[in-house]
Amino acid sequence: MKPDPPGGEGSEPQNPGEEPRATDPEAGPGAEEATPEDELVAEDDAVIGRAFARSLKVLAALAAAALIVVALRYVFRAAPEEAREIPVAAPRAVAATPDVPAIAFTDITAEAGIDFVHVNGAEGEALLPETMGAGAAFFDFDRDGDQDLLLVNSTTWNARADAGPTMALYENDGAGRFADRTASLGLATSFYGTGVAVGDVDNDGWVDLFVSAVGPNRLFRNVEGGRFEDVTASAGVAGADTEWSSSSAFFDADGDGDLDLLVGNYVRWSREIDIEVGYQLTGVGRAYGPPLNYGGTTMDFYRNDGSGSFTDVSEEAGMHILNPATDTPVAKTLGLAPVDVEGDGDIDVLIANDTVRNFLLVNDGSGVFTEEGGSYGLAYSREGAATGAMGADAADFRNDGELGFAIANFANEMTSLYVSQGDPTLWSDEAITAGIGAPSRRVLSFGLFFFDYDLDGRLDLLQVNGHLEDDIEVVEPSQQYRQAPQLFWNAGPDAPATFVPVEPAPGDGLTRELVGRGSSYADIDGDGDLDVLLLQTGDRPLLLRNDQETGHHWLRFLLRGDGERVNRDGIGAWVEVEQRTAAGPVVQRRRVMPTRSYQSQVEPLVTIGLGAPASVDELERVEVLWPDGARQAVEVDSFNRVIEVDYEPPN
Repeated sequence: MKPDPPGGEGSEPQNPGEEPRATDPEAGPGAEEATPEDELVAEDDAVIGRAFARSLKVLAALAAAALIVVALRYVFRAAPEEAREIPVAAPRAVAATPDVPAIAFTDITAEAGIDFVHVNGAEGEALLPETMGAGAAFFDFDRDGDQDLLLVNSTTWNARADAGPTMALYENDGAGRFADRTASLGLATSFYGTGVAVGDVDNDGWVDLFVSAVGPNRLFRNVEGGRFEDVTASAGVAGADTEWSSSSAFFDADGDGDLDLLVGNYVRWSREIDIEVGYQLTGVGRAYGPPLNYGGTTMDFYRNDGSGSFTDVSEEAGMHILNPATDTPVAKTLGLAPVDVEGDGDIDVLIANDTVRNFLLVNDGSGVFTEEGGSYGLAYSREGAATGAMGADAADFRNDGELGFAIANFANEMTSLYVSQGDPTLWSDEAITAGIGAPSRRVLSFGLFFFDYDLDGRLDLLQVNGHLEDDIEVVEPSQQYRQAPQLFWNAGPDAPATFVPVEPAPGDGLTRELVGRGSSYADIDGDGDLDVLLLQTGDRPLLLRNDQETGHHWLRFLLRGDGERVNRDGIGAWVEVEQRTAAGPVVQRRRVMPTRSYQSQVEPLVTIGLGAPASVDELERVEVLWPDGARQAVEVDSFNRVIEVDYEPPN
């Protein structure tokens, strides 16, 4: 939200090699203290005088030596060289930015049958969870081939579990129309939900649900698409009653073929702590404040035993990250981006922390992680400060083999875009040069993700925005509570900047000003392009149908593991498509990872936009790289179709 005060966990790090200043209160033990002048004695003056005299003699000797060198150079100067003609290359013309394709995103929320309203419990006390919103997930709970939708709800603070607001599970009819099946599926229970993760935890072929919360989390087992059973207690993933959990992710951390669970926790919070903090915006009444006055916490990591039951191995897995100066927990986690950073087959995780440094959890292959955010260049902003980091995503967005991390930040902090620099241990924030820095600085961003909205083969970026305070303009005239989302089109490698802000037409769904929080995407109507869901706190979601008419071709891949060597969902796999183009070969690398954005999950399919190739003969190679390292070639005989790929063990 807002940077820490000087000297806090999120303060700007001292320059490497800089000695602590004598008057610096943060100087560590052993730093020299300045001696006051009135404490100097006569012997000190004598010592200073002798040192000063010696300094004058040294300076005089150096001056004489310099004069001798100059004289020698003058006497023995070299003869002038013959004039040489130096070829001067003509200045390289900078390619003009191509025209942004005109594509409509149509608001079909009501038409699609989505009548959900998020309840945040706000009744005037301005308790911090009320402003953070809740997530959503697209997934196929009934295995009929289309993407259904779960919307997480919070609740009122005094609601009963059997009487308060509940989450909503909508069944898709395949054409993008939804029917509420919450009650019949056993999900009509009320608690203060925040985020969601989806994955087949017991490898039975049916996708299960984990819902994070303020208080105990919930795990619902999918019983063959007919109902969901609360198995939280037997699975052992409730977490502490006092935790406030946020984003979470299923992935196979130890390579044993089942899905482990990482749960991010936000801050040490209770109603009593919140009231005591007593944040005010205008000096009158209560307001939602930044997390600076709340303690950090740790993350929870649960290892799957293969049957859907879990063991809490958080501490031994490296999730208890402490401030070495205070020995207190650091994390204030809001976003997760699991991805294999080092290309060694192990899934690492970027942790987006709010007002404290970001983490990069590097996996050793056994599910034990080492925090390397600082040494890799991912912990702080370009200015060396911690940011108010919210949602996160990762992608090879330039199709050049270099990974990028996008992190949504607080107002007056541009969206971060860290890109690997030919080395997985070296990253740099390229937000400004890539074209998203300046346009994103003014807004307060939460959910964001990479996706190819025009199917041209390049990943674009969408982020949803919205402030915390409904009267923020009183103290910050440049801000407003409701803010429009932002879409950035990927203009390709030859453009002056990679990303170009899209100006939607009047009335387009992307012009709607929202109290934006989470976001997600899926092809809800089977036409191959990706539709968008934008979430709000205390308000309705916005379902936007992608009505692109570019004529671009596409392929969609649905991966299935065997449940032994590879998890059933194929989470952690990569799809690689090499294509001949007029500009040369292009390789798209896209990963199967539902956890993206902020407290949300996207569909598990991989969509590859191909532009407008003449024939499938232009596809040089289509391969799946499975989480166990196996490569599997995929035959493609036509465009614009879903290709189902079942894992084949290597011979």
